[in-house]
Amino acid sequence: MKRDMDLIRELLLKLEALPLGRGGIAVISPNTAEIAVQGHDADQIDYHLSLIREAGLVDSPGPPPMSGGMMFRRLSWQGHDFLDSIRDPEVWNKTKKGAAAAGGFTFDLLKDLAKGFIKTKIEEHTGIKI
Repeated sequence: MKRDMDLIRELLLKLEALPLGRGGIAVISPNTAEIAVQGHDADQIDYHLSLIREAGLVDSPGPPPMSGGMMFRRLSWQGHDFLDSIRDPEVWNKTKKGAAAAGGFTFDLLKDLAKGFIKTKIEEHTGIKI
């Protein structure tokens, strides 16, 4: 299965929005309604939840449940940083276009590209060169 960065972005946005209290842990299955993404089936969601976990974007205590999915406590610091860098749809679209123009990307390069677009946006709005 191919990695779909649009799906990873959508899942991170949905995970961030889950109403977990301090110390709360949710068992996220691929069929959890709160993380459903239209046009993607449970197998795709499960695979991408695994990628999110492997990348260290979430705090996921314990092993994944036997039925798939993951234990979810919160986004990690790295997960928040990555999501904040791609949250804005305009920045995300520019990031994807830049990666496509280069003919490929790694996760770290995608993150760096998004950060570059955000730095440019900050400079445009504040006049401060970062």
